[in-house]
Amino acid sequence: MSEAGEGARSVGRVEAFSDGVVAIIITIMVLELHPPVAPEFGRLWTLWPVFLAYALSYAYVAIYWVNHHRLFGHATRVTNALVWSNMALLFTLSLVPFSTSYLGEHHFSRAATWLYLATMLLPAFAYVWLQTVIRRTGSQSAEASAYHRRTTRKGMAAAAIYVAGGVLTFASPWFGIVAAVIVAIFWFLPFSPVDRLFGRA
Repeated sequence: MSEAGEGARSVGRVEAFSDGVVAIIITIMVLELHPPVAPEFGRLWTLWPVFLAYALSYAYVAIYWVNHHRLFGHATRVTNALVWSNMALLFTLSLVPFSTSYLGEHHFSRAATWLYLATMLLPAFAYVWLQTVIRRTGSQSAEASAYHRRTTRKGMAAAAIYVAGGVLTFASPWFGIVAAVIVAIFWFLPFSPVDRLFGRA
């Protein structure tokens, strides 16, 4: 593919492919929710670590899907850099089901929490690469510039919270999980006062 890139129609193809991969990732995660062998309802309680890990990861994958969709709204053409940065993001997201299963099966142990936070950081880095490409090759409107400025600052703050959560996991794994939850809430509120703070020039 030449650096000149392909047209806007190809942007839709890349986004549609990404949607399919995200759907498969969610499907793989939900298949890890194995019901207990015993028929009593009380046995369902034993699944709480697995379900909590699934719910948190589902929220993360959903957040990436939503932001991916918004980001591609500013893409105007497909370049080699866009294709491979997008594939890198999908690869890192494909690791989420494994770390989610590990976190739930090991009941939020310290090692499992560190692995989970590391897995959450990887797509954050890949997303930065993808956004950098689209910021350079996509729309140059004032609206696009404001979007990139706001979300880049927000991403840096989220990464700092991840790192802080990893350090605090030395004291308790639940500090790391709380950090992950805070980041999720961060991105769940796209037009909150926090976003207006990040959007300042």
